[in-house]
Amino acid sequence: MKKKVKSGESLVSNILNHLFLLIAAFFAFGPFLWMFLTSIKSYEETIRIPLKFFPTVPKWDNFEIVFSKLQFSILYFNTFFVTILMIVFQLLVVTLCAFAFARLNFPGKNFLFLFMLALMMVPSQIFIIPRFKLMVSFGLSNTLVGLALPGIFNIFGVFLMKQFFETIPKELDEAARIDGAGYMTIYWRIVIPLSKSGIVTLAILTMLGSWKDLMWPLINNSLREKMTLAAGLAMLIGEHTTYYEQVMAGAVIAVLPLIVIFILFQKQFVEGIAYSGLKG
Repeated sequence: MKKKVKSGESLVSNILNHLFLLIAAFFAFGPFLWMFLTSIKSYEETIRIPLKFFPTVPKWDNFEIVFSKLQFSILYFNTFFVTILMIVFQLLVVTLCAFAFARLNFPGKNFLFLFMLALMMVPSQIFIIPRFKLMVSFGLSNTLVGLALPGIFNIFGVFLMKQFFETIPKELDEAARIDGAGYMTIYWRIVIPLSKSGIVTLAILTMLGSWKDLMWPLINNSLREKMTLAAGLAMLIGEHTTYYEQVMAGAVIAVLPLIVIFILFQKQFVEGIAYSGLKG
């Protein structure tokens, strides 16, 4: 009798868990579905009240209109160039900084780390004007390098990788030092190979931040040929009239590479987020 009660409770629990997951999945996937359905609607259907979920007749020519308005080849190249540049140099700078905090002992280490974490509480918009003045003084305004350079250092990335590095046993460092290895050898030969999940996670987060960044490209760049995808899509927003179906069509085109990359690396992404909080 007790076994039947337990099996019944387990069945109800599984049903409730799956129901909750289905609801959560709907809220997570719902915006993407709405974006795609809006991209194949007519203008009248996008502004209709009450809202119309499915289009009467799919209008695939919205994608052709967007392609004719925006030079997506240039926008994609600029976005990929800035993103790759930011990922490569941020991984180098952030992992070195995190390695120093996780493995080295130097005066004021804890205070400096807490000060860096405190800077995360400051809104990033406060640094935009000083950042823009620096880019102008360096002659990097209206350049792709100027878009990537301010994003090379990431405080959250330092915190993430420090937590990840601390899960690696320090006995490996001691064994390597006995064999004559220096700190850079330990960093490159031991710590980095054992931190692939964390590095992939940081790379994905960096890519997401760079890909969707709108404010900084609009401020630093005024030339159309130097715009990224987010800044290019902003050009579809009209002063008096906005064709929402075209905006959504452009958004679908822009977000597809991110979805593909996340699907390919979702295992490493989940592992990196999970393992980064195991040890503090």
